[in-house]
Amino acid sequence: MSQARPPRWDDQRFEIDRQFAIQQFRKIRMLEPLEQYLAAFEQHRAAVETLLEATVELSRLSELAIEVLTDPVSLQAVRYLAGPAVSQDDLKVLAEASLAPGRLRADEEMARRVIDTVLLGLDRSRFPWVGEDREPTEAEREAATVATAALMAGRRVMTDRANESKAEQEDSVAAALEAAGFSRVPTRTVDNLSQAPGKGEFCGECSFGGRKADIVAGLWDGRAMPIECKVSNSSTNSVKRLNNDAAQKATIWLKRFGDRGIVPAAVISGVFKLGNLKSAQDKGLTIFWAHDLGALIDFIESTR
Repeated sequence: MSQARPPRWDDQRFEIDRQFAIQQFRKIRMLEPLEQYLAAFEQHRAAVETLLEATVELSRLSELAIEVLTDPVSLQAVRYLAGPAVSQDDLKVLAEASLAPGRLRADEEMARRVIDTVLLGLDRSRFPWVGEDREPTEAEREAATVATAALMAGRRVMTDRANESKAEQEDSVAAALEAAGFSRVPTRTVDNLSQAPGKGEFCGECSFGGRKADIVAGLWDGRAMPIECKVSNSSTNSVKRLNNDAAQKATIWLKRFGDRGIVPAAVISGVFKLGNLKSAQDKGLTIFWAHDLGALIDFIESTR
């Protein structure tokens, strides 16, 4: 019996769905409550104020390196003293240091090296008094606190937004599969197709052919469907999410398992360029939209 072929969309259908997804993206962004940012701002403002007070306006930052760096809240605030902020991974490399509390407590020189690295990149426009070896004015201290807290809050909201959107999308796909009669099974490592979920089963994030798959479903005809969930907030970002990640995985998976064994898919939402959608599809990735999971279920049903 021949296998059901996964859908391939033409330019017109892609454009209709693409525009609808963009409109949904705009509505979500415009309707997102300001409270999320304001709550994060107040938390980070308190952290910056505490750091400035504990280190006497940063004058004792190096002296108190261990105390500051072994507190997760203070460590984050320290990273944002630099302009631009330094990520934990970058800081480890730049300072040739570990940020593990135990290692820092055991090596004061390493802790000071981390602080010295941050101070080399200190944002002098926010903290002018440090380089001038003086106390800040009340206005300078307030401006530095507000600016740093705003940077931290903005990054946190962006990160939370991306994580929440992806999680919501994965939950929606899982719910759609369950509504279609699929059973959720424990996650597993899939090195060969015999280890994949069986017919009418699916599992959450797992290693599939050596690469992470967000969801893996067992189609009714015995094929496996690794599904990537991708949310893009810009056409530029869509290249990374869709073409450089999901489509690349599809190419690797198809080469390893063959198109008679798997159907690599992506469920997407947000902003995508038409050319990027076509390119990903040409590489063997089957594309479904989060706003139309019915198309995903229709294909799955066709594999019975």
